[in-house]
Amino acid sequence: QVQLVESGGGLVQAGGSLRLSCAASGLSFRDYTMGWFRQVPGKEREFVAGITYNIDSPYYADSVKGRFTISRDNVKKTMYLQMNSLKPEDAAVYYCIADRGSGIVTRYWGQGTQVTVSS
Repeated sequence: QVQLVESGGGLVQAGGSLRLSCAASGLSFRDYTMGWFRQVPGKEREFVAGITYNIDSPYYADSVKGRFTISRDNVKKTMYLQMNSLKPEDAAVYYCIADRGSGIVTRYWGQGTQVTVSS
């Protein structure tokens, strides 16, 4: 059974930092591209960042480039999102995803972790 468990969310002041973690189990971690999405009430989930299994060329949404850093530890089967210079508009529920395949993609989601940014 695949499980993705996020942690590290919380309340932070604007300009502050948080580090999210996503611990994966029940899958061959090295075979999956990992990523983060976020969602605010009333809006669709939006892509934040992604990283392939070989850790080459992480990619980011324009809104977080230069402020967020995605990384992964293939031995610990854990992915991270370091979020710096947080803005009120970054407040959302952050979801971890694991993708495998091309064309037809199998995607798993975590349960989400809340990030709140006070102005």
